[in-house]
Amino acid sequence: MAAEVENEKRLAAEAAAEMVQNGMRVGLGTGSTVAYLLPALARRQLSLRCVATSPRTAQVAQTLGLSVEPFTLERLDITIDGADQITPEGWLIKGGGAAHTREKVVAVTATQFVVIADSTKPVAALHPPVPLELLSFGLESTLRRLGTVTVRDVKRSPDGGVIADFTGEVGDPGALAAMLDATPGVVGHGLFRPEMVSTILVGRGTSVQRTDLPAH
Repeated sequence: MAAEVENEKRLAAEAAAEMVQNGMRVGLGTGSTVAYLLPALARRQLSLRCVATSPRTAQVAQTLGLSVEPFTLERLDITIDGADQITPEGWLIKGGGAAHTREKVVAVTATQFVVIADSTKPVAALHPPVPLELLSFGLESTLRRLGTVTVRDVKRSPDGGVIADFTGEVGDPGALAAMLDATPGVVGHGLFRPEMVSTILVGRGTSVQRTDLPAH
């Protein structure tokens, strides 16, 4: 089963790499599925301007010969990233690797946001945990107001944020996202709205299922 899942990740990543065209400005996500994207992109030997969502992605991409630059671009042509959960409507939970805040900034900057995943990631409805990045200043106050939150025993984000997980019920993801957005001390959360997503590529067995979401 593990080998099949890894192959599905590879297939989805390679399909996404084929969507990239010469001269594009590309956002590179973070995680185990993106690990297959980077060599697939490098093999195409295109002239690209890449922005990475994590130091790890930047390091691997540069080692493979991809051009990674500081994120000073106002627009990207395409961002490709994985997801932890995907609903039929296109809601995502991201952030298992704690890069969700940067991933969201890079995703919304792109004309196309392409999500790549294996067949274990689609779900009927989102469920906890929802990753959070919290401001260290006033952390105890923020945790009290959020309620059911667990702080991860991991290092801070590259931007100094405390990584945690909301473990309460997700329910209506739009309502939960609005609550988290409105809570002072929450730097970012792992709920990604469907209107952010352009295309979802899911590896299933030996093929890739493509879903294009309506433009917003």
